[in-house]
Amino acid sequence: MSSLTLKEIGSRFTRAVGLVARPLCVYGSEEIPARAVPVSSISPCIARAIFTTATSGEAPPIYVGGDTIRGCCPGGVSWLGFKDFPPWVKYFVSTGSKDFAHGAAEYLKASPEIAEKSIKAIGKVTPLGKYIVIQACEDILGEDPGVKSVVCFGIGEQIRNLCSLIYFRKTDTFHSVLTPFGPACATFVTYPAGMAENAPKDSAFIGPTDPTVNSWFPTNHLAIGIPIHMARAMSADLEESFMGKKRPVL
Repeated sequence: MSSLTLKEIGSRFTRAVGLVARPLCVYGSEEIPARAVPVSSISPCIARAIFTTATSGEAPPIYVGGDTIRGCCPGGVSWLGFKDFPPWVKYFVSTGSKDFAHGAAEYLKASPEIAEKSIKAIGKVTPLGKYIVIQACEDILGEDPGVKSVVCFGIGEQIRNLCSLIYFRKTDTFHSVLTPFGPACATFVTYPAGMAENAPKDSAFIGPTDPTVNSWFPTNHLAIGIPIHMARAMSADLEESFMGKKRPVL
């Protein structure tokens, strides 16, 4: 099963749990892939652009790089490693400061000090290449471009079934699926793709936990970002697990 293509992995997940949104692959590239469009052409919010790509039928691949960050959310650009976190972030995600944007704040952290420590705890964020590309698994027809992770969107039942599949061969009861602090783009890309220095490498990430997406992310949906080695193992386990034993998979 290790020879499964990315298209097959995405297709197997889709049919196994009934996903409507297309599973997406995340990888780095030194060149802009054919047909790809910049994230900012879809939305300033990187996470929203990713979700739109998954839910918009035949949407092209999207990309973001250090030379294409104009028009993107400044925080998202930092969470993808293309710029250092600006000093005002600790105020914006906590209680605000009169010296920054007239006190604008998200109140996600109790104090600037806690926000700063939380951000430092993720370690250095390193981009996957000159560009980070997010593309539907079904559109990767040739050689694997070096995919680092897969992100799936679905309703609660679909995502919890994928979580259960992760534990099929796991003896680690508590750390194989995590719900960490961070923006939606970190849940979708940064953590599962292995870009954050201190993010666990053998865990999938569900969320987002960021309430700032409430205005556009469906209330009954979740996302799961899965490192590619885990996604391959899950896909290979479909027939032997409850997915295949309790109902047809293929």
